[in-house]
Amino acid sequence: MWKDKITVMIIPRNRGEVKEYSIPVKLLWTIGVCSICFVLVNLFLLADYFDQRVDQARLRQLTTENNTLAQRYGDLKQSVAGLKSEFGLLVAKEEVIRTIFDLPIIDPESRLLGIGGPSELELDTLSAVSSSAFEVTSVVDGLVRLAQFERERYQEVYELLSGRRDRLDHTPSIMPIIGNISRGFGNMTDPFTGFKQFHSGLDIANRIGTPIYAPASGKVLSVSLYSGLGKTILIDHGFGMATRYGHLSGYNVTVGQRVKRGDPIGRVGNTGYSTGPHLHYEVLRDGRPVNPYGFILNR
Repeated sequence: MWKDKITVMIIPRNRGEVKEYSIPVKLLWTIGVCSICFVLVNLFLLADYFDQRVDQARLRQLTTENNTLAQRYGDLKQSVAGLKSEFGLLVAKEEVIRTIFDLPIIDPESRLLGIGGPSELELDTLSAVSSSAFEVTSVVDGLVRLAQFERERYQEVYELLSGRRDRLDHTPSIMPIIGNISRGFGNMTDPFTGFKQFHSGLDIANRIGTPIYAPASGKVLSVSLYSGLGKTILIDHGFGMATRYGHLSGYNVTVGQRVKRGDPIGRVGNTGYSTGPHLHYEVLRDGRPVNPYGFILNR
């Protein structure tokens, strides 16, 4: 078969010489196979060319998306940092509340809740975007856990304070007047004698007639002249607490009257053993004077 030949005759329309060609079958097969290979190679190269164009377009698209994600993760990290700062303030406020009301303090380590992040080695093996995503996810996960933890702690504080609300309402906690403190609590120099002696309260200077307000709820025990304090009011707040107000110019309450925190009870004066208009303010615990500073939250 490979040795056979195909004869091709060319006969012109006009009179002329008839030409005859003999073509080996082997040559025809060779040309056919080469032609098919040529077509296939070109198709392959063409497909590879289009694949590269598609891959390049896809790469450009992925690069753009990657840059966009990197920008968004950067913005998100800043937002999360702000949120983390807000949580810090929230935690600080809770700690202040616990300190003021003598509630159990939370161990700082317990707030960590065992939350960890990726190690430095793990981050080194990630792309920039993947590393940012990992960090943001880790921080957000920590904040979610912290939010749950703080919600439970605030609920705990609420329940504890609710149980103590009546006591808190009857615990002195505000300044009875605003003014200049002319003499503090403890061993102070007496303005008349010049010698030091125990001063059982705070002297708060202000103009005569300045309103005086109850620092907590309670019951008025006495409205009368009292030793060197002149016109005086004594209020029983319960739970062993009482307050005394001296050197008054007048009263706004009567014996047996119940008052609430912020109610006006009297007016600043200059009666009794006094060198000028002021209020002598005492806080008594179980009948003994204690430093009123420890019971003033708005100083």
